[in-house]
Amino acid sequence: MPSPRIFLLSPANCGGRRAKQAMSPNATFALAAALRSADGAPLGEFFSFISGLYFRGKLTYALRFAQPADPANPIVGGGVHIITPNAGLRSPDTLVTHAAVRAFARGDIDADNKTYRGPLEAGARTLLAEIGTDCDVVLLGSVASPKYVSVLTAIFGERLLFPIDFVGRGDMSRGGLLLRKAREGVELPYVPVRGAVLHGARPPKLPPIKWAVRG
Repeated sequence: MPSPRIFLLSPANCGGRRAKQAMSPNATFALAAALRSADGAPLGEFFSFISGLYFRGKLTYALRFAQPADPANPIVGGGVHIITPNAGLRSPDTLVTHAAVRAFARGDIDADNKTYRGPLEAGARTLLAEIGTDCDVVLLGSVASPKYVSVLTAIFGERLLFPIDFVGRGDMSRGGLLLRKAREGVELPYVPVRGAVLHGARPPKLPPIKWAVRG
């Protein structure tokens, strides 16, 4: 049996062009309508729309390979948690409205910002208490800056891992790699964030995916 494993996903930029498109009062597509409603739209779906390939790759991969020890645990849930600018760790199914998105856009993702760091630390500690002693925690996000790493390594220590194949790749390349591996059903190798070499040469471009042709 594979080891228990959960994923932490870095957030999408809520101040960009696609976020403004989804927030437009004139937008008629389903996601925009859901954001305007009292209930809101799923966070994972919203971030996938505004970020495109990178976040979609992270979410697809994490949902494919998450292996929580106890999926019935309400804290651990499906084993996929999204880092937010001001609300700690949230499930991809968390519903967000215009007000929540505007608050995300105002948030400053900086390890020295208490309104970001405080909720993230609280959520990470709560998660640590629930995942058991053998569960790996995989960060799908930037490890080259302290904005996620300094907070999360202080709590998860050597259990905080990342895909070593991320080193040297840009966001689009990472997203494409994650989507490819999710489609293949093959997990990437992980290494501890602490002590890892976080910068490296850019790897070769990924070859095109060969899609099956239906007759």
